[in-house]
Amino acid sequence: MKSSVKQSGRVVSLVNVNDNIRTPEELLLIMKAEAMGDMVFEHMLDYIKVGMTEIQIADEIEKTFRKLGAEGLSFPTIAVSGVNSNQPHGVPSDKKICEGEFLTMDMGAVYKGYCGDMTRTVAIGYATDEMKKVYDVVLQSQLAGLKAVKAGVKCFDVDKIARDIITEAGYGEYYIHGTGHGVGREVHEPPTLNTKSSEFLCENQAVTVEPGIYIPEKFGVRIEDLAIVTNFGIINCTQSVKELIIL
Repeated sequence: MKSSVKQSGRVVSLVNVNDNIRTPEELLLIMKAEAMGDMVFEHMLDYIKVGMTEIQIADEIEKTFRKLGAEGLSFPTIAVSGVNSNQPHGVPSDKKICEGEFLTMDMGAVYKGYCGDMTRTVAIGYATDEMKKVYDVVLQSQLAGLKAVKAGVKCFDVDKIARDIITEAGYGEYYIHGTGHGVGREVHEPPTLNTKSSEFLCENQAVTVEPGIYIPEKFGVRIEDLAIVTNFGIINCTQSVKELIIL
């Protein structure tokens, strides 16, 4: 398949684009699914207490999605804390959350067949200087990645912009996955924003931007938004605060 975009006053041909371009109706359903995530996250900020287990937190996230009218989950909820947070796809366990730890929650609802996907990392009780530093690096990387998303931009370049910030801060070896992916009826669809991608972003795709740092035997941080690609940048479907929250 070929398509083209206007870039800096000239038309650029994009070869082998896997579009996954959404209709306005589809984008609205994705936005509604993501809005559920924002509401669940707001609820969890009041719900989470020291001593709860990761499983308790994941269960509450999923129960709240159902109360809001979700027909299902985009994927099994991730709620991992402390050293467990250094696993990007960690499975909630009986581990209790403790003060001085990060808690990462990766969640998504399915609404009328379309997926949401968001991740937030919060600190419990307090955060060390190292935790604050790592969190800020991930935040700056995520903000830069979001700013880079625009129709006609190479997915590889979005990944590089986000990844370079983490690498320049000295944490490159701890960024162990891609920067994002498309979202639709499945939570992982083309395009793929990573170091091997040859795809270009197209208008009206829905993509995540989710850099992370995962330090072995310490902790991990990931921040993820779901955004709609436009010719002028993005429409961010995720409204939850991203500055470090200490509960």
